[in-house]
Amino acid sequence: MKKVDIFVISIANPLLLGVYEDSKLIETFQKEGKTSETLPLLFDEILSKYELNALFYVNGPGSYMAIKVAYLFLKTFSIVYNIKLYASDGFCFNRNSPIKALGKKYFFKHHDGTIKIDFLEDHSLKDFLLPQKLPQEIFSEESSPSYNLPAI
Repeated sequence: MKKVDIFVISIANPLLLGVYEDSKLIETFQKEGKTSETLPLLFDEILSKYELNALFYVNGPGSYMAIKVAYLFLKTFSIVYNIKLYASDGFCFNRNSPIKALGKKYFFKHHDGTIKIDFLEDHSLKDFLLPQKLPQEIFSEESSPSYNLPAI
């Protein structure tokens, strides 16, 4: 069985999952639905074909529930299979486009790296994309969710 890295983008629909061998994308999955329902099905298929080497995911900002579910699911795999779990923010995979927050509000990443929530007047959003080569240098071993919750 091939030893592969898995990269998950679950903060928007559809959920995207890439299978990487030697950092090169070899297979992609795209599935509409809730992360809690789609991620286990995808992993069932992946585990029948591949051996896990490392896990990568987008830890925010975006759907709070999708982030929580993905983190718990992937962290459990990380512990059970004794493999690393890495995280990066979603702006790296949608060309720094705003990311849906709540209602008509969106997350924006400013040039100084801060993430703010604001209304979006122009709805020209860019889709999330799985990179052809997994840029491991932009991922961190600090894999906890990054909810970017606004102050109450």
